[in-house]
Amino acid sequence: MANENLIPAQEFCIHHNIEISFIDSLQEYGLLQVHTMEGAGYIDEEQLEELEKMVRLHYDLNINMEGIDAIRHLLQHMHSLQHDLVALRNRLRLYETGD
Repeated sequence: MANENLIPAQEFCIHHNIEISFIDSLQEYGLLQVHTMEGAGYIDEEQLEELEKMVRLHYDLNINMEGIDAIRHLLQHMHSLQHDLVALRNRLRLYETGD
């Protein structure tokens, strides 16, 4: 993993005006992967979008860690079902136009 793709967790917290303990809690619940190098925590930039969603859920809507985990699980399940629906519609369209 290239270091240029890592964001210092402390920098993220300062930018979003949140406590580093929130990042630690997300990591403890398995909702975020934090890389530790030289005693400092770093977040992969690929996780930033998801992390920002979790920040909004927690700080704007006062949703706890268990709630964030449940919401993430339901959203992942919903996206999977939507993907399956698109695939089934495409298969149906293939049979409808195949005549």
